[in-house]
Amino acid sequence: MTDDRLADPAAAPDGRNGTLLLVTAVRLRNGPRGLQLDDQTCAGISRWAERFERVVYAGILQEAEQEESTSIHWVDVCDLPNADRLRFLALPMAYRIGAFARTYRPTRRLLADEIGRADHLCFTLGYLTGDWAAVAALEARAQGRRYAVWFDRVEHEVLRNALPTMPFKRRMKESLTLPLMQAYHRRLTRRATLALLQGMDTFNAYSAYSSNPACVYDVHTSAEDFAPASAVEAKVARIESGAPLRIAYVGRAAEMKGPFDWLDALARAKQRGVAFEARWLGDGPLLAEVKRRTACLGIADSVDFAGFVSDRGLTLSAMREADLFLFCHKTPESPRCLIEALVSACPIVGYAGAYPQGLIAADGGGLLTAMNDVDALAGSIAGLDGDRGRLVQLVRDAATAGQRFDEEKLYRERADLIATYA
Repeated sequence: MTDDRLADPAAAPDGRNGTLLLVTAVRLRNGPRGLQLDDQTCAGISRWAERFERVVYAGILQEAEQEESTSIHWVDVCDLPNADRLRFLALPMAYRIGAFARTYRPTRRLLADEIGRADHLCFTLGYLTGDWAAVAALEARAQGRRYAVWFDRVEHEVLRNALPTMPFKRRMKESLTLPLMQAYHRRLTRRATLALLQGMDTFNAYSAYSSNPACVYDVHTSAEDFAPASAVEAKVARIESGAPLRIAYVGRAAEMKGPFDWLDALARAKQRGVAFEARWLGDGPLLAEVKRRTACLGIADSVDFAGFVSDRGLTLSAMREADLFLFCHKTPESPRCLIEALVSACPIVGYAGAYPQGLIAADGGGLLTAMNDVDALAGSIAGLDGDRGRLVQLVRDAATAGQRFDEEKLYRERADLIATYA
């Protein structure tokens, strides 16, 4: 890499690395006191501000009528630490071709100005029309600037898996969009000087198109969140006592999360004689239907739906108290909940994929079965119920694996990559 910014002459005297521009598709909204963002995104921005002198964060402005039913814990950005060194850009929602055409020129001019003023650039790619991060990458290329691309998940596979649930006209449109989007993302990745790829599913999908790929993890857990030895030993003692299994999941009740497979696996495990207490924490578009299905399967007395829980401490506590974290994710994504389960000494038990396999490859802490094989997953639950010694070992392994995921350390590593290469 020969860019003259490699030495980073804009680095601040205290070691922070100039101005970072982040362009994403994360939703912002207008609140009573100005712009708001979800709490987890705000936590990440605060970490970036520890490593860069200034952070400019661009997201998509969500109008009130566009808000989804899923609960979000919104935070006023004016209350963030180091707010005087943060700036937020609310870009237009323009996923329809007409809206994209109307807003393209002024938004690209805005992005061009911000790119010209920033020292480091990182763009989270996600779609085709209305993807301002991709437009920012085109503009950075036009200005001869280095930039990083970021992928949270394998976007074209997420879209492909969602096609069967779409109305006919939209399904036809997105079917035509898919190959164009895939080629677009590959082109922008080839031109990037750094590709930050979250988890091994994403790394495997995009690394071949990057000259400088890095597998990273976006977490918001710190050493203070690691399950203490006393909690691990208390869980071990409960498991060894033969008490009913405690099973948890934290996430949205949405098609890509496999909630119906989750219920079917529990029902089949119950048929095999497994006694359990299961909890699903989270809301989502399918929650009402999931609850109805629970009753139909005859497991309503064993499954609790806690709904959306905004207190992260409570969700970590729920995982710390659980004996296993059961998941049925259907798409190649990088869900943070699996990391949080390991941090909580809760073994991950669910469908195999490069992402969960990568999380437990070094230290163990999980048991994976073939995608969509509900019967095999039920067998895993029953097997662990019958072999409590194996489950205890998975708990101990999960506690060890979870200690890799320290937010401060991982953000520092990513910031160093961006400061060096983008």
